[in-house]
Amino acid sequence: MSSDFRTYTYSAAPSTTKAVRWLLIVNIAMFLLQLFVLKPLLGNGYLSYLALVPSYFLGKGFLWQIATYMFLHGGVIHILFNMLFLWMMGSELERYWGSREFLKYYFITGCGAGLVNVLVQPHAATRTIGASGAIFGLIIAFALAFPDRELLLYFFIRIKAKYFAILVGVLELLALLALPGSGIARFAHLGGLVVGYAYLKRERWTYPIRKLVRGWRRGLDDRVERRADEARRAHRQEVDRILDKINTEGIGSLSDREKAFLERQGGRRS
Repeated sequence: MSSDFRTYTYSAAPSTTKAVRWLLIVNIAMFLLQLFVLKPLLGNGYLSYLALVPSYFLGKGFLWQIATYMFLHGGVIHILFNMLFLWMMGSELERYWGSREFLKYYFITGCGAGLVNVLVQPHAATRTIGASGAIFGLIIAFALAFPDRELLLYFFIRIKAKYFAILVGVLELLALLALPGSGIARFAHLGGLVVGYAYLKRERWTYPIRKLVRGWRRGLDDRVERRADEARRAHRQEVDRILDKINTEGIGSLSDREKAFLERQGGRRS
């Protein structure tokens, strides 16, 4: 999956946070492993197992590809700009959220972007690699967390993060429509944006569902309580009926069922 980030840069140089540091190390280590071990020994054959191939993911059950594809890259420029954005925006977001939430979000958007790519072309044999889906997730998260933070476009044009995210999304959509066979996983890029936005705004779009479930549960609880009240009333009426029968006809008039019923009540009170 090629990167389109070579025209963008961030206006500050944040220090590297713990989770981002480890992601950088793992990505760079995997790239070196690709370059000096896997490719010399296996050619591009290893990509059939570690890249995201929709027909293999669904048809052969290569489910691990939804995660492994994020740690492979197609060249120095590809990994350079992905890691640059991971370092700059990821470090800010990790400080803002904490390491655990940041890592969870990173993998949700990365895997989610891959899943979108699979769903839109389930029978494709094309290989998708790169962290760009997760990086696009970071872009939308950064825009929502710091909407008025200024970035530098083409190294000298100032643009606010919220407009930058919109611009990136529009450019990806236009490129998808104009260059459908470019070899760049546009669906994964857009998937990262969409999955990231949906995750961060989940409280809003899931509210009608949660409200419906709460109403259904309240209705269910009310029905259960009404049935319990009816059972208690019927039980009390039966006790009163048997006691009235004893008063008027004597205890010897009780049937075996009525005697057993009274014995159970005595056991409950003891």
